[in-house]
Amino acid sequence: MAKSEAYEKGQQIRREMMGDELVEKLATTVYADPVMEKFGEYATEAVFGLLWGREGLDRKTRAMICVISDTCLHCWPELELHVRFARRMGWTEDEITEALLHVGGYIGVPTIREAMIIAGKVFKEMNEEEGS
Repeated sequence: MAKSEAYEKGQQIRREMMGDELVEKLATTVYADPVMEKFGEYATEAVFGLLWGREGLDRKTRAMICVISDTCLHCWPELELHVRFARRMGWTEDEITEALLHVGGYIGVPTIREAMIIAGKVFKEMNEEEGS
């Protein structure tokens, strides 16, 4: 079946946000299951194609919104992805850390502690991948 224009746009944005390596890894792990494959197609079209593809906010800002919303909602697996997105879109480790600390004043220290652990893990992985 032919993919929609929003799906094609979403696939391009998804690759730009995640990088080819992570997209391929997810395709052969998380999205290899037929049920999750359907979810992946939906998310590519609806989230990346329609939301991330909208005008009005740049991708850098959208990435930080995702980091903050994941933290507030305790969406830890998504936070790992979105911290990675935020770094790829130009946010520094210090800026992400500061944003998380700021949110801690509103949502609580235990939640931010978990988010900081996850962010630190992602920072370390990305630094190793980049050879830093």
